[in-house]
Amino acid sequence: MIKNISNLGDAALYCDFGNEVNKDINTQVIKYFKGIKKENIPGVNNLTPSYNKLIISFDLKKTNYKNLKNLIENLNIDTYEDLKSEKKEIPICCDESFALDIKDLEKNLKIDREKIYENFFKKNFFCYMTGFIAGMPFLGDLDINMRVKRLETPRVKVPKGSVGITEQFANIYTFESPGGWNIIGNTPKKIFDGSKEKDPNFINPGDTVIFKNITKDQYKNFNE
Repeated sequence: MIKNISNLGDAALYCDFGNEVNKDINTQVIKYFKGIKKENIPGVNNLTPSYNKLIISFDLKKTNYKNLKNLIENLNIDTYEDLKSEKKEIPICCDESFALDIKDLEKNLKIDREKIYENFFKKNFFCYMTGFIAGMPFLGDLDINMRVKRLETPRVKVPKGSVGITEQFANIYTFESPGGWNIIGNTPKKIFDGSKEKDPNFINPGDTVIFKNITKDQYKNFNE
């Protein structure tokens, strides 16, 4: 549940669910995120969920901090069980031309690549949040023996579709961008589609994600 609600500037609420990063807390964040969206509360113009926080931006011409805080505190999120999450399968090619950091991961994790990929592909990942780049999903939780730090020197350009791991998370680069995650493969699947005004993200907070290993030929011939 929400531990504290406070002002964030003149026109936003900061909902604090605690400092831990785990699935149980993040599930509460996502329930409030989806529940508030469903309620279509007058004046609310943006919702930004993270691992354990939720920022609610609002229009001062339509509501205010006190009224909105009262509404949020009295929401019964247990009534939003119908807002089911989805299970998404993402194809990924781990050919060495895509797996930019697999050699370094073998050294840093002290695990051979076959075991790294075995651990990765058997995992059901939970989407904590999307962001940093539009639609980029932050997927947890990697096993303890799979956790590594970010690259000491981030890349200037990480190819679109790159799948990376860092600390307890995996992610997918939805656009070419700078980044410091350890890249283990690439997906031909479009994870973010900006042409869709509604639901441009293929993966949303609360979804479960599994990865499917594909060959380079399957990657080249992939169709949505």
